[in-house]
Amino acid sequence: MIIHANGKLNLSLDVLGRAAGGYHDLRMVMQSVTYGDDLDIQLTEDGSFFIDPGQRYLPRDEKNLALQAARLFLEGTGLGARIRVTKRLPVCAGLGGGSADAAAVLVALNQMTNAGKTTEELCALGLRLGSDVPFCVQGGTALAEGRGEILTPLPALPDCPIVICKPAFAISTPELFGRIDARRSRLRPDTKGILTALNAQDLYGVARRMYNVFEDVLDRRQSAVPTIKRQLIDLGAVNAVMTGTGSAVFGVFDNEKAAKAAAETLSPSCQNCVLTRPSNTGSVCME
Repeated sequence: MIIHANGKLNLSLDVLGRAAGGYHDLRMVMQSVTYGDDLDIQLTEDGSFFIDPGQRYLPRDEKNLALQAARLFLEGTGLGARIRVTKRLPVCAGLGGGSADAAAVLVALNQMTNAGKTTEELCALGLRLGSDVPFCVQGGTALAEGRGEILTPLPALPDCPIVICKPAFAISTPELFGRIDARRSRLRPDTKGILTALNAQDLYGVARRMYNVFEDVLDRRQSAVPTIKRQLIDLGAVNAVMTGTGSAVFGVFDNEKAAKAAAETLSPSCQNCVLTRPSNTGSVCME
């Protein structure tokens, strides 16, 4: 089976505090996008596992989430899997690349083996792999709480062009959480306002309220993030925001021509710059 793993964006991201087990209590509005990876998955009857991650710098062993997902799903069946990834989602970008691939493996193997697991059961398996995997299984538009595993489906984001730009550096997720913990006060996203705007199918109302608290704790090393945000807005985006813990920034547009022009303008100065659209699903089976 060939399956397309959609990336994810954070329309909003709020850190409410520390939770048990060293995790943080989060509240986020998450959105799937059509930009993503393709995975070619084959079952093996001898129980062997293999992954070609699509890039030389990505792990081919048990550190690879997609391979972990295959082993987890097929545990006790005697079957194995061979996985080849056409990699597009950049790593360390906040786009959920590894989580999206792992979720796609779970969805594909559920169909290939006729296991009949529900979305909720696949999400529970996914949580054993990572906090973003349950959303990537469910996909669409959702309010994510807790570690990110408590998902409430939301009305779909109105269709619109989205430009994603990733600068040529990564941001340390543990470092950003450490900085968040050290702060006593900060601005917070208007999550309730975003939910109201989604219910009204008000793209402008959603975009104007997009906010990510991690932007408050970036330092001068990450100055490209606010620079890209300003450039996207100057080029016609309704608003722009960093996704996850970065370093990718995305802008929501209401005009296809302006979005294409923005992607072309910013592409030379970014490691990745793509034009995409919202998706109502986390994975799409192609064959």
